[in-house]
Amino acid sequence: MLAVAGIAIAQGAQARSDEGALVVTASNTAANYLLVYRPDGTLLRRISTQGQGGVSGNSGGIAQNHERVAVVNFGSGSVSVFTKDPEHATLHLESIIPTSGSPVSVAFGHEHLYVLTTASVESHTASFAGISTKADGVARLLLADGSAAQVGVLPDQVIVTEKTGDIETINLNKNGAVDGSPTLVAANLNAPFGLATRGNDAYVTIAHSNEVSLVRNDAILTKVGPGQQMAPCWVALDGPFLFSTNSPSHSLSRFAVYGQVITLDAEVAATFNGNPTDISYRAGRVAVVDANGTVSHLSTFDVDEDGDFTLKGVATIAGVATNGVAIIEPAAEEYD
Repeated sequence: MLAVAGIAIAQGAQARSDEGALVVTASNTAANYLLVYRPDGTLLRRISTQGQGGVSGNSGGIAQNHERVAVVNFGSGSVSVFTKDPEHATLHLESIIPTSGSPVSVAFGHEHLYVLTTASVESHTASFAGISTKADGVARLLLADGSAAQVGVLPDQVIVTEKTGDIETINLNKNGAVDGSPTLVAANLNAPFGLATRGNDAYVTIAHSNEVSLVRNDAILTKVGPGQQMAPCWVALDGPFLFSTNSPSHSLSRFAVYGQVITLDAEVAATFNGNPTDISYRAGRVAVVDANGTVSHLSTFDVDEDGDFTLKGVATIAGVATNGVAIIEPAAEEYD
């Protein structure tokens, strides 16, 4: 087990270069800021999103696609898009995308940015040239009651959670735009919260049932819990491993996943001073945001082939509104 902000550090994860890597979160305050850190917890920049924060109870408030980052501005109904500067040292504001409602979660895929608001999900074309300010598809959610939590991307669909009980999918057309009305996957669930997708699989937390569920082809196939840990809320995938942050338990659990099987591999792989509010994985690195009532923390880890963590750094952030987290590695790749 690895304790964070305690701090006892697990040994054995492979050392890796941090040069050019960035970890970002958002202040989520009335004047919203993107906070840019090194993996060791050093703050590099605070950049205004030119929007207002205020979102809560969601995941994926920040999405990353290679060297571009999208950040929700809940209070001002917009998404701010940042990109790396020519020297690749930090980020700058590229554009502001107006949305059809108050955005809570964003995801990239199929050459689009998908934005989940409190009442709908919409798509915007994305390329190296930038993100379109005009949506090419919008679908109203089945509940649309303000409880929307997260959006994820599947091969021909997006998947959405609404915390008052629904998991639903929305089809994409051949160009990747949102197309049609939602299909109900499951209703009257006990607080579906976070999700992580890979291929046709979506791993969805049912927080108040203490479960992680596998959704495939619009059906729940498998359910498993994190042992004695309470309320898995947000999840991230790393190769054969799925990590869940269990907010009231201030912990992170590790599951082994393959096919339709989800097996609890480590009930407590890390602990935190506060309630984890979001998690992100990229290229052998994990970042977690937590809050304890007075301050937030941003913790960054390296992850080895056995799914064990080595703590790289912890940043303490004034206030508890901090929302979303993403990791930007230095190597640019072909656009998703």
